Formats: sequence, C-alpha cells, structure tokens
Amino acid sequence: MGALWHGFADMGAVERDGAFVVARGEGAYIWDQDGTRYLDATGGLWFTNVGHGRREIADAVAAQLSDLAHYSNFGDITAPVTQRLAERLAELAPVPGSKIMFTSGGSDSVDTAAKLARRYWHEQGKPEKTLIVGRRMAYHGMHVAGTALGGIGVNREGYGELMPDARTIDWDDAGALRALIGEVGADRIVAFFCEPIIGAGGVYPPPEGYLTEVRRICREHDILFVADEVVTGFGRIGGSWFASSRFGLEPDMMTTAKGLTSGYLPMGAVFVAPRVADPFFSGGVWFRHGYTYGGHAGAAAAAMANLDILERENLLDASKNLESLLHEHFAPLAAHPRVAEVRSGLGAVAAVQMADPADGPTMVKALRAQGVSGRAAGQGALQISPSFVITEDQVAEMAAAFARALG
Repeated sequence: MGALWHGFADMGAVERDGAFVVARGEGAYIWDQDGTRYLDATGGLWFTNVGHGRREIADAVAAQLSDLAHYSNFGDITAPVTQRLAERLAELAPVPGSKIMFTSGGSDSVDTAAKLARRYWHEQGKPEKTLIVGRRMAYHGMHVAGTALGGIGVNREGYGELMPDARTIDWDDAGALRALIGEVGADRIVAFFCEPIIGAGGVYPPPEGYLTEVRRICREHDILFVADEVVTGFGRIGGSWFASSRFGLEPDMMTTAKGLTSGYLPMGAVFVAPRVADPFFSGGVWFRHGYTYGGHAGAAAAAMANLDILERENLLDASKNLESLLHEHFAPLAAHPRVAEVRSGLGAVAAVQMADPADGPTMVKALRAQGVSGRAAGQGALQISPSFVITEDQVAEMAAAFARALG
C-alpha cells in the first residue's frame, strides 16, 4: 500500500494498477521512471507553456533561493524580485493601472477574487450584494468558493452547501445571465465568474459573441466581471497574453496561475482593476486576506525567467500557430465512430470528445501505449494543451497516436 493520496483519483484503482511515475521532461516530451518517452499532450496540467527542462528557470530559482528563498508579503514587507514581477505583470494587464495580488495557485486566486468582490461592495455601501455567479461545466479550482461556483456537479457532491449565495447558470447563453438578474435583481449580484474557454469541464470555446455580451450585461447592471484565466492566461489563448486582451473584455478582476511560471514553481496572481483596488489603496481600509507564500521570492524568480522565455522566443506567436495546427491535425478524428466531436480552433487547446464518456480513462491508457501522455477532462473529453515549443511534426505524431489508440 502506497502512502501518497493522489488528487482526483480512484485510489483503489491506483493501488491495484500502480502509479504512472513521471521522472523527467524535456521540451514537449516526458519520460517515465522506466525510461519510456511520451509526448506530453496536456503540458502538465495546462501549464508547461515554455516546455519541460528549461535550465534557465531552474538557475534563476537557485540564484534567488541562495539569496532569499522567501520571507513574507504581509504588511509593508516584500522582496525585490516580487516587486519587479508585480510591475511587469501590471504592464501586461488588460486594464491599465491594475494592481497585482499574488497567491499560491489558481484555487487561491479564485477564492481571493470571490472574497475581494464581496468586500468591495461592502465598502461601496452595498452589503446586500452577496450572490456570486458561475457557469455550468466551469471549473474554478477546489477551494470552497471555487467548488461552490464551479459547474461540474460531481465536484460538489457530498459536501453540503459550501458557500451561501453561489449560483450557476447555462454556460453558453448570455440570456441566462440576464434572466438571473431579472429573477433576483442586480442589487444582489456581486460578480460573474467566466472562463473564456471552459477548461477542465471539457474544453468548450465560447459561442460567437458570448464573451462580449456577458461583459456588456455586467457593465450595464453594475456587476463585477471576473475573468478566470488560470488556463487561458500567459499565451494559452493564442497570440495574446490573455483572452481578456484578445477579446477586449476589460475585466474588473482576472485570476491567473499555471502559465505564470509554466509550473516550475506554484504561483498565482489576481489582477485587480483600479475600480476595485482604489478603495483599498486610498488609506485606512484593509483587505484582511493573504497567503504565507503569496509573492514567494523563489516563485517570482521562476515567473520572471518564464516571461523572459515567452517574450524572447516569441512563444505567443507559436501558441497562435498551434491554434490552427491542433485544429488541422485533430479535427479529422471527428469522423471516427468512437468520437462525438473535436473541439478546436481557439487557443492552443483542443479536445477529442468520446461518444461514450466512459471511454475516457480507457483512452488515457491506450494513448500511453502509443507514446502519448494524455488526460480525460469533463465527460470523456481527451484534453490537448501541449507546450508552445511543440513542433508541427510532433503535433502530427500526436494526432496519429490518437488515431491508433482509437483503433
């Protein structure tokens, strides 16, 4: 019996069949502990944007840890590298003048945004605004607020009511948000949380015009718009740093993590537009919230080196190219009788949706036998979100392995 309790796992099956132990990575490949090589179809868990094995990031972290691993980011304390990273991110922000609050990851970022949204309206003299809205099939991490807001029902089972005043609406109909406003009143709604591309729920791009319309509705009814860009941020959307930039969303808050460090160390960041930040920067008003490792100096060094690579190697352009490459090579798999559809064509993401959702875990094992490490997301959707350094030949190789695994 092993001691490790895996996340999102049937531990009985892991105990019976053993773990898939990943020992090292380089570029778009990983190797298991037996030395077998696999194309990494998922970029870790959506995050290895610059590829595996980037010694430049490891060296930057080692240098920072040798000087100062971390101290704190509470009160008036910080580290030079953390300050530099905040300024750099503010320059990339979709809303000029944004403030940056660092977290330890995406779940932290979502819970931070949920608390700050409520606290903001309290400061505006509107404490009756308490309802936070998410969408069906959406994933917003696994802390209490994110689980309550998430639209994947099985992730909420067995916990009771996690957070009062959390609602989910249809993921693909802007009219559903307008209908909820009509039902409960805009004066009760705090914020609308929106993944530009639904990620862990199965990789669902937004319907044409959807993002623009829900953003307009939020602005019209004075509801905060929170873009959850934990997946789409830092280039994954294709051609832009953020989906919020690509689509002109001007979010009141934006949650990020994953691609911020390409997973080399855990780190997240909440981008807070001036409208929301100003009451807390005018003096005397505290947002009593923060994390021990928020703004961790070693993680900030990893993020700085990661951003250097993304910029120097023009990886946002590479991601935009992947948008079309993934569509070109994977869309034909929709003709296979075991496949219901292929979702691709927006961002460096795609999904092969199995006709029978129960085939998802089976296909993950079949892909490994063909030299590809994959993952099932949502209801039997095979996630594709490779590193931006992957080549066209490797994309073609991966699609061919999917075809062989389908049989």
